[in-house]
Order: sequence, then structure tokens, then C-alpha cells
Amino acid sequence: MHRRKHYDTDIVQEPPIAGARGSAVSDPRFETGKRKASRNGAVVFAIVVFLAAFGIVLAIAEYGLGGVSLAALIVAVVVGWLAANSVHIVLEWEKAVVLRFGKFNRVAGPGIVFTWPIIEFYTLRIDQRVSATYFGAEETLTSDLVPINVDAVLFWMVFSPKKATVEVEDYSAAVAWVAQTAMRKAIGRATVAEVAMRRDQLDEELKVAIEEKLSPWGIDIIDVEVRDIVVPKELQEAMSLEAIAEREKNSRMVLAEAEKDISDMLADASEAYKDNPEAMKLRTMHLAYESVKKSGGTLVIPSAFSEGFTSDTGEKTAEAIERAVRGE
Repeated sequence: MHRRKHYDTDIVQEPPIAGARGSAVSDPRFETGKRKASRNGAVVFAIVVFLAAFGIVLAIAEYGLGGVSLAALIVAVVVGWLAANSVHIVLEWEKAVVLRFGKFNRVAGPGIVFTWPIIEFYTLRIDQRVSATYFGAEETLTSDLVPINVDAVLFWMVFSPKKATVEVEDYSAAVAWVAQTAMRKAIGRATVAEVAMRRDQLDEELKVAIEEKLSPWGIDIIDVEVRDIVVPKELQEAMSLEAIAEREKNSRMVLAEAEKDISDMLADASEAYKDNPEAMKLRTMHLAYESVKKSGGTLVIPSAFSEGFTSDTGEKTAEAIERAVRGE
């Protein structure tokens, strides 16, 4: 036997906001200033039905019985109450779950819904619009034992009013509790670095876990968005230093790989110049010319270096370079 709470006829459940410690409390951060859709029209309709039935009974008593007595007033009140509880207005985005003698009978609405007085009543009007539930996990330990705070928003809607009414006592509160529990489990399976860098994977993991729990209760999960991840201040400096060290390590590795590539190219060049001294002298003079050309300065050539310019072969090579330069 399942213990269930009996709901009044005109109760509509609003999704709670699960605080960081799981309490269903209102949060001023999510007040947008916009007014929600009103049910004033449905309430006025119920009052009009009551007054109409009440007036008809009084009119019958006045013209049929010759006067309005106390018994006529009591009968008019009872008839008005029965009429108001027999004709209902269900709004466009709502579904009414109707019970007959306490057993599920049908899902009605939207529009005008008629029920038999006393033997039929509807326990709940289910809002089938998309709802947003804020939930969070405060000081939850990751797999590397780091306490972090995570805030998220869950977007969901009821696709089966029958299941949401008869399978779970308070479906909106169940959404908040299941979401928070799933988040704590997901955080506990990952390190603080994985939680911080894998937000998309965390969103998807939470969506799958929450939907698996809530789908049998007629609730569909549309999306889960992690809003904020807060690491303790004592750990933020250490993580920053670790990130800096990691980047410096990567830069050193890139520099080492570049130096290795350059050394390989120089080794190949040395092999090419080893058996060709004329090419080596030509390369030396070319480097000297380029350095002077770019800097606009004067190059002082040591005597050992100048030998390439004084030998016959050197002179010929220098003349060839000079002609090439003039040709440019």
C-alpha cells in the first residue's frame, strides 16, 4: 500500500527551487519581474456558477413557495456549491486528473470540464508547460576529495498527467531532489579538474541519470545546464600555479622539439657542405652580406675569415656574388 496525500480540488503544484542544501525555497536571483499567467478567469467563472445556481434556487423559492425561508437559503447554498464543483475551467496548458470514487477515471481538459458532484472530483491540475528548477550541490567532495559548489538549472515538463498524479506524491519536489542527488553522484565520480573542464559531459550525464529516474513518473527532461562551479579559495591559487607550471612545461617541450628539428637540419646541411668547401665559403659570404644588408652596419672580418675573400677561388666566388647582387 502506498501512502498518499489528498489534494484539494483547485491545487496546482508549482515547481520548487532546490537550494544549495536541497531545501525548497524561493530565490530572489530568479525573480524576473514578469507576471505569471493568471487563473483569475477560472475563479471568477466558478463564483458566477455558484451565484447563478444560488439565485435560481432563491427565485424558485420566491415564486413557487411564496417566500424565501431559512431552508430555501440552505438549499440554495448547497445547490450552488454542487454546481460550482460540477463545472470547471481548465486552462490551455493544463490537464485535470479526474477520480471517481477515489479511482482514476480520466484526464480532462483544456476547456470546460464537467464532473458528477460528490462521486467525481479532480485531485490535481497538471501544468504541462516547460518548467525550470534551480538546484545545486554545496561542498560536495570530488573523487580527489576536493569540496566544490555546483549550481545548475533543470528544464523539464510533464508528459503523462496520470503518472505524475498516481505514481508520485509530489512530482515537482521529486524533480528537485532527484536532480540534486544525481549531481552529487556525478561530482563524486570525477576529479575537480574533470568537473571544471567537462561541463558538456556533466550536463549530458546529469540529463541521462535524472531522466532515467523521472521517466516512470511521467516527467520528461528537456535539458540540464550547469551554471557555475565554485572551487574553494584556498585551492584556487594552487590550481592557478599548477596551470602556469603546466603551460610552461608545454612551452619548454615545444621549444625542445623545435631545437631538435633545427639541429637535424643543421646536421643535414653540414653533410652537404662537408665535401664542398666552395659552397661553404659561398654560404659564409652570403650570411655576411645578409647581416650587413639588414643592419646597415659595417662588418669587420678577421684574418682567418678573410681568407675566403683573398684566394683566387674566393675572389671568383666574391665576384659571382657581386654580379648576382647587382643583377637584383
